Amino acid sequence: MVGTSVVTRPDGRLALGRLGSLCEQVKEMVSEGFEVLLVTSGAVGVGRQKLRYQRLINSSFADLQKPQVELDGKPCAAVGQSGLMALYDSLFSQLDVVSSQFLVTDNDFKDPDFRIQLNETVNILLEHRVVPILNENDAISRRKAPYQDSCGIFWDNDSLAAILALELKADLLILLSDVDGLYTGPPKDPRSKLIDTYIRDKHSEEITFGEKSRVGRGGMTAKVKAADNAAQAGVPVVITSGYSTDGILRALRGERIGTLFHRDAHLWLPVKDISARQMAVAARNASRNLQGLSSDDRKKILYDVANALEANKDLIRAENEADVSVAQQIGIPKSMISRLTLKPEKVSALAKSVQMLADMDDPIGQVQKRTELADGLILEKTTCPLGVLLIVFESRPDALVQIASLAIRSGNGLLLKGGKEAVRTNAILHKVITEALPESVGKELIGLVTSRDEIPDLLKLDDVIDLVIPRGSNNLVSKIRESTKIPVLSHADGVCHVYVDKAADLDMAKHIILDAKTDYPAACNAMETLLVHEELVKSGGLDELILALQTAGVKLYGGPKVADLRNIPSANNLHYEYSSMACTLEVVKDVNAAIAHIHEHGSAHTDCIVTEDIDVASVFLHQLDSAAVFHNASTRFCDGARFGLGAEVGISTSRIHARGPVGVEGLLTTRWLLRGHGHVVDGDHGVTFNHKELPSDVELEHFMGRKSVNGGVYASHHNVHGNHANGI
Repeated sequence: MVGTSVVTRPDGRLALGRLGSLCEQVKEMVSEGFEVLLVTSGAVGVGRQKLRYQRLINSSFADLQKPQVELDGKPCAAVGQSGLMALYDSLFSQLDVVSSQFLVTDNDFKDPDFRIQLNETVNILLEHRVVPILNENDAISRRKAPYQDSCGIFWDNDSLAAILALELKADLLILLSDVDGLYTGPPKDPRSKLIDTYIRDKHSEEITFGEKSRVGRGGMTAKVKAADNAAQAGVPVVITSGYSTDGILRALRGERIGTLFHRDAHLWLPVKDISARQMAVAARNASRNLQGLSSDDRKKILYDVANALEANKDLIRAENEADVSVAQQIGIPKSMISRLTLKPEKVSALAKSVQMLADMDDPIGQVQKRTELADGLILEKTTCPLGVLLIVFESRPDALVQIASLAIRSGNGLLLKGGKEAVRTNAILHKVITEALPESVGKELIGLVTSRDEIPDLLKLDDVIDLVIPRGSNNLVSKIRESTKIPVLSHADGVCHVYVDKAADLDMAKHIILDAKTDYPAACNAMETLLVHEELVKSGGLDELILALQTAGVKLYGGPKVADLRNIPSANNLHYEYSSMACTLEVVKDVNAAIAHIHEHGSAHTDCIVTEDIDVASVFLHQLDSAAVFHNASTRFCDGARFGLGAEVGISTSRIHARGPVGVEGLLTTRWLLRGHGHVVDGDHGVTFNHKELPSDVELEHFMGRKSVNGGVYASHHNVHGNHANGI
């Protein structure tokens, strides 16, 4: 729906540039197969401008000195409608788009036969890729004043658009305005903030509307009322700016633009909003509660989570199917939809991985090193949680389960921000998991961040959040790294290589590369580049590998050498993550050339060599600087579950703290525990150091019956918790 303020300029003349941009966007949607209906205002404004001019040229000087009476909207509409439609027809004709016109009144909709005929006519036009343009016939409308209507069906073109969206079963309604969306106050007020998602119970009493439309009957009040009514009836609505040259297309792609109205929006946000700092502090406090539990109690929580996932599979499936349906409608790539899809068997697999984590040894409080610094003075280096983790991930809701279970096992607090594509799936998974947490820990242990606007505030909390792990595109990772002082653990992309050496078993090589590419093409550990030793070109081995991939449906793009040798389309970029049934193919001189190629064009994620030559394999394994390097094994093995880690928060290509699949151990740090018997330093004169290494797998009490060097003898009633002994 196009508002009057979008169609016309402040002086009342038509905004030709905006109308041209609007028509170009409609043309692009029609070309992509979308069915588009246009409800437009502007006839009254255009007609008023024409009649003012007509009155001016037909008035005497004396007439012009008299007070000018404002022109009635009905004759203005009669004059302006033909001009407005002529302009639309001219613009669409230049774009090879056919348009049609419907003029309706409020009373028309009282007639059931009219509604049936409207549906039939519009559907026939849409089948022929014609764009119906609808407008209220203001010239003959019986409405005497704005918002006063004898039948109460609609009041303006905003409410008309909402009625038509419901009547014609539209998938999306976009209301174009002269502002970016709905604000908490007047848009010109610097204190006002754009509302990303409208929640009726929250915003209906909070927002303050600015002035009504400068030329039309409506304004933001009318748009919000129409949008809310349509959304509650099942048609999603976006209010956004009609001044943008691509606002409609961006809304159609699902980008976060304008203000979204959806009947389920209240389910996407926490019932009670809290600040970013409050959320992080609450997660830290809950993590301390979790650490205070026994190992068995923490294990039981994970079993409860696994059982809750199994018990709610149907509910999770329903919410996920809703996300997938929306993703398909807005044209999200198949590789992303594959990551988004969460089938019941996948939920069961996730539940089993949570149980596997529960059965692992408790990672908290493990003694890594024990040293007797002096007689009776025992120092231990033990494992402990990092604190609070912030995980930002795109598209894959299964990541939420893995990350949450790892946080519970490692005793960390957790803040999660998932992709907008999986908003409903993430919400239900978060609800299922947090409801399984005992009151002694608190649901605040795992917070779900629902708005992208909260991320900048969270990234500033380096005093509360201890580690950020972004899982997504290179662009996402780079933005987060540039925006925070908090340590970031990540990999930007997964450009994984398989190098087939001249000494490779070709049958094995084909088996490995097919698995690495086709087992799950969208995974970050899938093969994206195949390197082949140059001698396999002469022997025919290269052609066997090409045939195997092409037979499996893999699209090949060649590096500079292969493109010339085998007439394969050239790859635009040798550092490219396809995440689909496609890969780059190139020929190299030898293993050293393969290593050099991977260092230059790879991402230091996972790379593999296929060869029967142990010496060549050794060179590859030890000289290639990647997080995971394999010999005669598919790159798909680079996974936390397959490594026996239970699950993973991601695969890190960083070189500090953790690298490769990051499981529980990667979410731990260490601290030092020192137990003595009244020892003091006294300028290093009061103690004699011996720095004796002690076994870390022996109970601490075995070493605590020691004499102090500070003059006293102390009883050996100390336990592992370091309780004070009584002096004798």
